[in-house]
Amino acid sequence: MANPLNDPLTHAQSRSDDDVILRARGVTVGFGPVLVLKDLDLDVRKREILGFVGGSGTGKSVLMRAILGLTPRRAGDIEVFGVNLRDAGPEERLAVERRWGVLFQQGALFSSLNVRQNIQVPMREHMRMSERLMDELALLKLEMVGLPRSAAEKFPSELSGGMIKRASLARSLALDPELVFLDEPTAGLDPIGAASFDALILKLRETLGLTVYMVTHDLDSLHSICDRVAVLGEKKVLRTGTIEELMRFDNAWVQSYFNGERALRRV
Repeated sequence: MANPLNDPLTHAQSRSDDDVILRARGVTVGFGPVLVLKDLDLDVRKREILGFVGGSGTGKSVLMRAILGLTPRRAGDIEVFGVNLRDAGPEERLAVERRWGVLFQQGALFSSLNVRQNIQVPMREHMRMSERLMDELALLKLEMVGLPRSAAEKFPSELSGGMIKRASLARSLALDPELVFLDEPTAGLDPIGAASFDALILKLRETLGLTVYMVTHDLDSLHSICDRVAVLGEKKVLRTGTIEELMRFDNAWVQSYFNGERALRRV
């Protein structure tokens, strides 16, 4: 099968390589004798919202964790902001990590910390600043994601599902990142809450110039906010393109996903 990055249907093909903010080549990840990803290639372009889809167990979250360095890879190179993470020393790696933010599945807030303290975790790890400044910045991030200042002193157990997602997003924005990873950000939200979260992501992309890497199963999110969608299957990226391009892709799973009964109910 042709490399999806060179496929004529790939969206924004004419854009310069200078626009690529994240490049993966030949990435292979496995657990014991089982390979989850093999020889995977992927480009993420500056200021785009890239949706990432695939069947359950195909390795969407595994790839994201491999990019973040949380899951070791057996082969391949991952380059972020022009830095090859395999060759980067500790200081260079840390400098790259300060330029990205992450919203994990279920939010992954620390249950023993209130919202303000959760948002401040990256600040304490990477920055030297006064408590007063950290408090002010935490409140600012809350406002950016549409939460009231009163939420700052609440603990995760006191928050609704939608508030947890927004508080986690605020934490991911703590260091003013250029690249944000979102793992199933609308999972568990009602349709109104999911649509509101999607609108927030679009607004943040426009106001902050963010690049967004979003793992999702939400067809509404894919249609409403994603510039391109990458499809994971057979241990690699099968195709990357717009929704319209993917709907013409001759692959059984892709056709079932984008043209199946559930998709038709969106019409």
